Amino acid sequence: MATLLPPSPATATTPPPAAQQQKVDYLNLPCPIPYEEIHREALMSLKPELFEGLRFDFTKGLNQKFSLSHSVMMGPTEIPSQSSETIKIPTAHYEFGANFIDPKLMLFGRVMTDGRLNARLKCDLTENLTLKGNAQLTSEPHMSHGMFNFDYKGSDYRTQFQLGNGALFGASYIQSVTPHLSLGGEVFWAGQHRKSGIGYAARYNTDKMKKKGLGAEMMIEDKPWSQLDKLLALVSLASDFMYNYMSRDVTASFGYDYILRQCRLRGKIDLMVLSLLSWKSDSIWSFFLSAEIDHRKKDYKFGFGLTVGE
Repeated sequence: MATLLPPSPATATTPPPAAQQQKVDYLNLPCPIPYEEIHREALMSLKPELFEGLRFDFTKGLNQKFSLSHSVMMGPTEIPSQSSETIKIPTAHYEFGANFIDPKLMLFGRVMTDGRLNARLKCDLTENLTLKGNAQLTSEPHMSHGMFNFDYKGSDYRTQFQLGNGALFGASYIQSVTPHLSLGGEVFWAGQHRKSGIGYAARYNTDKMKKKGLGAEMMIEDKPWSQLDKLLALVSLASDFMYNYMSRDVTASFGYDYILRQCRLRGKIDLMVLSLLSWKSDSIWSFFLSAEIDHRKKDYKFGFGLTVGE
């Protein structure tokens, strides 16, 4: 009579170590990105820096930390109108800039021919505390403004406090809850305009995909961002979906970012077609082509630019 023998330890089926789920150490989660940069990858494709007309930029480095810049821009400027037609006024201006870049301190200043002065700074007060500031001074009444941000970086969280003119106060906080998921929120109060708001956000990211959702004033926004690998390793795709609960408005768009060896093509497609092509040579100059096409309004904008700098 045949007898049944129990399976030996060598033949017993056990899942391989790679198939076993790794235990998550919730006391050692990664630090999330700042709340204000939660959708930075998608914005590279969804909001290309378009322009109309001619743009020329020149940057000269005086030493390793200090540099000067010169910019010339010529093209039409749109002004508000009661009718559906777009009113454009030809304009031209020159901008002079100075930059100071240090590992713990960065200063940027811009002066334009129309009298506007823009300044930005970033200073690392400690390893975890950073001060950011920006200001714009102009001769127009009630158009000058300034703001300071205090950013604190923890082991698995980030927080920010904002102070601005016009009794503007704001705060944001973002926390990693898993190795790939982070949750956050923000509040603000604008005393001059008697307005306040609250927002919340979630970000899920892996090595090849990043997904973000925002909600503020009953609005929900979803921006998945994916990067194709192998032969298409230099192609990034992004999509944007926004729903306004109060007005029932829905908008959606698709963005792309294609990087070649000496060329980069970025664009967005929704009701309009937007694209920005930059071509960089092996030397110190780059050439730009910008296009914005709105077939529905029959509005077409084109621009080209040249950047020279060390």
